Amino acid sequence: MFPVASREKILVALSGGVDSSVAALLLKQQGHELVGAYMKNWINEDNVIGHCPWQQDIEDAGRVAEQIGIEFRVVNLMQEYRERIVQYLLDGYARGLTPNPDVMCNREIKFGVLRAWARDHGFGAVATGHYARREELPDGSSALLEGVDKNKDQSYFLALLNQEQLRDARFPIGHLAKPELRRLAREAGLATADKKDSQGICFIGEVKMADFLRAYVPEAPGPILRANDGRELGRHHGLHYYTLGQRKGIGVPSNTDGQAYVVVGKRAADHALLVAFDHPDAPGLFQREVRVHALSWTGAPVTLPSTLEGRVRYRDPRVPLEFIPEGGGTARVIFREPQRALASGQIFALYAGERLLGGAVYV
Repeated sequence: MFPVASREKILVALSGGVDSSVAALLLKQQGHELVGAYMKNWINEDNVIGHCPWQQDIEDAGRVAEQIGIEFRVVNLMQEYRERIVQYLLDGYARGLTPNPDVMCNREIKFGVLRAWARDHGFGAVATGHYARREELPDGSSALLEGVDKNKDQSYFLALLNQEQLRDARFPIGHLAKPELRRLAREAGLATADKKDSQGICFIGEVKMADFLRAYVPEAPGPILRANDGRELGRHHGLHYYTLGQRKGIGVPSNTDGQAYVVVGKRAADHALLVAFDHPDAPGLFQREVRVHALSWTGAPVTLPSTLEGRVRYRDPRVPLEFIPEGGGTARVIFREPQRALASGQIFALYAGERLLGGAVYV
């Protein structure tokens, strides 16, 4: 049990999954004053094809709160979610970009709107079930570290948080491996102990991205062209259905030798989708140098050329690079080894070892 001076009043974001359930359990065991909150962000009111289990998630979150012995609330953030996340998602794809709604949901909703709601209601911190660790530094600032379980680490999704948001963030499960977390949930008899991990768009549910886009973004057909010679191989219904590096679902068969095509570019002028055979010398598929913009830092910004590491997408390992700031929130990034399929609009995360320094967006 914490001494009274160390106890905090914390709002725990309960998603209805096992990770946030154990986060709440641990904080309760540590003696903090807790309230559980389910963020009601999306209810599939437009009947988009797919499974949107928000009602079940609310029931599961409420049952866990009751089992742990904490108050439970449903916080309606549907308008803010549509304005800040859904519109960002749709605008990005409509412009030929590859947005990341999960990263933006953390910055704009969980540690944005929900954090503001929490502060307005007397809470000093917001806790989530992210596999990441927050560390208080001697100067009073906070650092964000990768989760101990490298197979589950979610620090990448927190790359656009700022220092103020990080100070109010709590990540109670960052020191746990997933099997250990499941064990704790079972021992406590939590209703979500064996619940399957959710997949799909952040807080929208198990909806295929193509179905979601089909419901909201007008189709704009165009040719599928071979990048090296401009030969037309077929037609597509819209560039927003594709992303750089995509191999499946292009609609162009492999050649007689079994070589598969991969998306290597999009040309907005004539809505052309550019493809090439999937090998290292495919034009535009691999890049050693990129520019990033909209730089965001979890702590002090890096203002001088530096040797750092970066995660080019969620599931990729950290890779060494040279980071060269250019001012105005932009920078050049030179990788030690060429990186595959860096799509405009995707999120890039910067690290110094296990410490997350910040993030940016590929130009």
